[in-house]
Amino acid sequence: MPIPFRDLDDLGELGAAAFLKVARGHDGGTLFGALFLVSARGEPLEFTFNRADAPSSPLWRPADVRRQLERSLTISLLSICPRVPRLLLCLASEVSAELFSHEIRLSLPACRIATALETVPYLAEERRELVETPEPLHLFWFPDRPSEGMVEARLLDELVGRGLLLEPFDRALAGLREVYGPFDRAESEP
Repeated sequence: MPIPFRDLDDLGELGAAAFLKVARGHDGGTLFGALFLVSARGEPLEFTFNRADAPSSPLWRPADVRRQLERSLTISLLSICPRVPRLLLCLASEVSAELFSHEIRLSLPACRIATALETVPYLAEERRELVETPEPLHLFWFPDRPSEGMVEARLLDELVGRGLLLEPFDRALAGLREVYGPFDRAESEP
């Protein structure tokens, strides 16, 4: 007969947070991306990946190439992800402010993250927030930060409390390197 118990850390109801990792290949013409879903505890749930290559036509302006690569890569990752997360988090240094405001409309809160020391462009329609962690972080929400008490806000609070706002991006990059090899540095580097 099992011993009766209650799991005090049952966070399954909070769902998943998605971390969108975007990395440029060493050739500069390819973007590699991953959508890494984790639980509120930081446990891996899904890992979706893809790559996008720049068009080779000289008719493309450089800014349009970057925008198109970022957009098509993100759409491909969102399209093949088998689970719907509650939040989507990405690094402001990797994802433009326009992606979720002018290019793609999500049905869930999207947040770009930057360290307090980074200078990143943002749009007036993004909701800015400073999170006091050991390394203060700027959060840029679109369309808005989840309201207190909502499941999405509780998930965010768990991630912040466990130091999981930046760390999953490192695991996503490690996953991309496992799949594609050393795509983001010259082959001669160690």
